[in-house]
Amino acid sequence: MVSAKMIVKSLLVLYFVMASVESTKQCLSRRCLANDFIEKQLYSAPQPPDCFINVNLTTIQYETLSFNLQNLQFSSHIKVNMEWTDPDLAWSDSQYNFTEVLLPFNYIWLPNLTVNNAIYTAVEPLSRDILVASDGTVSYGIQMYVTVACDMNLFAYPFIEDTCEVAINGWNQSSCGVKLKYGNIITVGGHQGEWQTKDVELCGEDTSYLHVTLYLNPFNALVSLVLPTALIMVVDLVSFAIPLDGERNAFKIKLVFSFTMFLLILSKQLPEGGPCSPLIYYHFCFCLIVLVVSLLVSMMLSQLARTGSIWPGRPRKSGSGVSVAQQDDAIHQNDTEINSIKANSVDLISDYTSIQKISSFVNNMDKEVTEKKRRQDCAKSWDNLFFIIYLALDIIYMFCAFSFFKTQKCRTNKVNF
Repeated sequence: MVSAKMIVKSLLVLYFVMASVESTKQCLSRRCLANDFIEKQLYSAPQPPDCFINVNLTTIQYETLSFNLQNLQFSSHIKVNMEWTDPDLAWSDSQYNFTEVLLPFNYIWLPNLTVNNAIYTAVEPLSRDILVASDGTVSYGIQMYVTVACDMNLFAYPFIEDTCEVAINGWNQSSCGVKLKYGNIITVGGHQGEWQTKDVELCGEDTSYLHVTLYLNPFNALVSLVLPTALIMVVDLVSFAIPLDGERNAFKIKLVFSFTMFLLILSKQLPEGGPCSPLIYYHFCFCLIVLVVSLLVSMMLSQLARTGSIWPGRPRKSGSGVSVAQQDDAIHQNDTEINSIKANSVDLISDYTSIQKISSFVNNMDKEVTEKKRRQDCAKSWDNLFFIIYLALDIIYMFCAFSFFKTQKCRTNKVNF
């Protein structure tokens, strides 16, 4: 009987010893919990009753990288921190005495964020680890490099302040998918360089999107585009001081050629038309037309001052009808006659006849000089008139351009995604 009791006691002691040994072998570390979750292979999305996974975008950090003015595309860098709940990743405090654990990002389901209106998107994780809380809340961060087509309003270029939309969204269908809840939006950088980010805000109801306000610093465009054209127009205006019989035409031809080459060089830097064609296109057209018209007027006035007619090859004859060649022949003939008179001692009648011829020649020369001066005065009068018209046209154009620039607006529909 005693031996039976001893056997029972021995068995009980052995049981408790084995139980205690087994309990000491049970893994209670974070790594063991992480390995347990990895072994579950939770690659599929959580399946709540309504089939929608609510993902909270706690913070969105936005940064504008660049803006392509010719293609109307801008690139941005977006960091997104998000949270969602997966019941299969929860544990109780009685099992483990910690509330958080790290898991590799590629061993559980992750939301796939997209940008609806993007033409290029690259998504990278901020870290290779995911933070999981004991209640199943998963914290994860990504960074997105996005290129978006933006119908920027270039009507008032280079004075541009307009908005572009970045539509961050999750994959979803009519009855299943991801629902996003947007949190705080933080703007970093964007205050250096030519393009500056003034504001980023969340807009929309059914489809939410980031409303990015961009501002172009006009200094570079004013110095490289507007200022040279204004200086060329001023130089063309001052060129009216050059005499018509001088180098005015050659100078104006050089101005037109220089302005044309200037436009050809800058053609790759100018923005394309887009939905709202920039006013600066019409400014360049006006300047080129005025330069060409000024050149044509100068050429016609030079022809008028030289020949008395604006038509080439049709010089207007003077009142005496004596040409320069005929005057040279007359001078030569008169010199010959005078020498002959002195040499041969002709009579007084011959001397009187020679004096009459010389007097007639001098009168013809005076008439020619008078006619030339009359043509130059006429051309100068027309030149002064065209200078006044040209100056008035420039002043009127300047006021009209500023008033049109301030009053006229161009509207575009950007929310078309």
